Amino acid sequence: MAQTSDQQNQHAQEALQDEDRQQAEDRSPAPDHAEDGAFFPSPYSLSQYTAPTTDFDGFATDEAYAGDRWKVLVIATAERYMLMDNGTFFSTGNHPVETLLPLHHMAHAGYGIDIATIDGTPAKFEWWAYPSQDAAVAQAWEASRADFKAPRRLSDVIADGLEDYAAVFIPGGHGAMNALPFSAEVQEALDFFLAEDRLIVSLCHGPAAFRAAGLGRSSNPFAGFAITAFPDALDFGANLEIGYLPGPMPWKLGEALRAEGLTILNDDMTGQTTRDRNVLTGDSPLAANALGKEAAAALLERFGS
Repeated sequence: MAQTSDQQNQHAQEALQDEDRQQAEDRSPAPDHAEDGAFFPSPYSLSQYTAPTTDFDGFATDEAYAGDRWKVLVIATAERYMLMDNGTFFSTGNHPVETLLPLHHMAHAGYGIDIATIDGTPAKFEWWAYPSQDAAVAQAWEASRADFKAPRRLSDVIADGLEDYAAVFIPGGHGAMNALPFSAEVQEALDFFLAEDRLIVSLCHGPAAFRAAGLGRSSNPFAGFAITAFPDALDFGANLEIGYLPGPMPWKLGEALRAEGLTILNDDMTGQTTRDRNVLTGDSPLAANALGKEAAAALLERFGS
């Protein structure tokens, strides 16, 4: 018996739904055809780790710095690919929520935002994690898009002087583990912010940059600080099992930071934030909104006038 058009449409819709379900359950890392052996996270892992909106629930305060001196320096990664232990590449960069949501809070608090990368080339983003329906993140991106695409060279920022920067912000994203931890320029910048007791804000994999402070030294100036960061247990466990990563990372974030003398307070991803003196950290994208509020409050407390 011939099917009616309604039956044909119903079967077609069911087939599409089956295909969507199969894709959503796919735990194989997705190929990034721009580079040989490069991969994005699997469809299944993205269904677990990303969402069209964030937990942005407004600003903690409408108080704002009214001056024109104090700014926030953002040190972003310009590296797209992380070479994994099995020879594959992970297509990474700066995580958009971990970058833009904290910046949204700090900019709303009245502080200028300057973007830098080590070599002055455009910052890279894990665009597959961009929350497409989030108004706060969209607003932050529109305000900073041009500067992320044409950032300053970090050495030029340092040469011009860091005196007018109230804080340095190092966003998360696995890309932060590539060049930032091994950069003499990052070390010089961190030395200034530590010595001048300015704010240092980071989250997720961003604290990898703290390794730079110990380059060529018998001890790391961050030794003794307590922070929150993305847990090794997930990167070397579930993130491999669900295809978020295409292979084991070249080194373990938490293990390396503990070896430098830092204390990591979390062993899971819950949205935890921590402030130890003037170092403010968070564990993951789940912490981005809270960390942004805390950073804005700390800026206003210390540099509000």
